[in-house]
Amino acid sequence: MKLLFKKLRDNATIPVRATEYSVGYDLCSAASSSIIIPSGEIRMIPIGIAAAPERTDVSLLVFPRSGLASKYGITLANCVGVIDPDYRGEIIVPLINHGKEEFVVTTGMRIAQLVVMPVLSQEWIETDIIDNTERGSSGFGSSGII
Repeated sequence: MKLLFKKLRDNATIPVRATEYSVGYDLCSAASSSIIIPSGEIRMIPIGIAAAPERTDVSLLVFPRSGLASKYGITLANCVGVIDPDYRGEIIVPLINHGKEEFVVTTGMRIAQLVVMPVLSQEWIETDIIDNTERGSSGFGSSGII
């Protein structure tokens, strides 16, 4: 499958994998200057690119970078970003600072990762009957912690 990228800003970076077997492609800040994220605050970080997958049965998912999250408390405000295959606008990443210190995002900094995932289409059918299972409607914590 081909995934086309268009630079929307001069300083944009086309996503690449850090290693041969990396699943995610690094997304880099294309902000015109550094962006400060105070503790507890959210900032929208422009990536400066638009994407066009050649297939419509995929989604582009934006995930946090594990190093930023574990070392600095910097993660996505929406946990995982979902980019529909027909979206052609600029990719923008909402970062939140869960750390105690302000964090500075510099131009070109790798701030998130993009993963291509297949999407299964289904037919939705309303019904009055759903089969019973052993679990049934037991929800949160019903299987215990050990």
